Amino acid sequence: MKTYLETEELELLEKAAGNLRDRLLIKLLSHLGCRVSEAVALTVQDIDFERNTVTVQHLKARLNLICPNCNTRLGRSHIFCPGCGAKVGKAIAQSKEHRRVRTLPVDNDTLEILRDFPSHSYHLDL
Repeated sequence: MKTYLETEELELLEKAAGNLRDRLLIKLLSHLGCRVSEAVALTVQDIDFERNTVTVQHLKARLNLICPNCNTRLGRSHIFCPGCGAKVGKAIAQSKEHRRVRTLPVDNDTLEILRDFPSHSYHLDL
């Protein structure tokens, strides 16, 4: 089973988009390879029209599970702590901020749509 879209299929999707916002979202997702949440979070400051780039912030948070007895890092399927052997039915969840920033080139067509898109709408509220 195919898990990607061919160039022709992407073009058909773009043409079928009912409005500018949807067309822009399809272009951003396909050309930048970012997540929907990353594309929706773009602001005017993230777009560099002179360099033809967009800066995307990686928004996925990491979750670490820690043994409450010995602070050993646990996997989601651990029943017993590999460090102290205690049963870890109630592991402590520690969320770590993981914010990676990527600056990616943008093709001219997508850049033109970004330029035409109303600047007050850069949060592509879905």
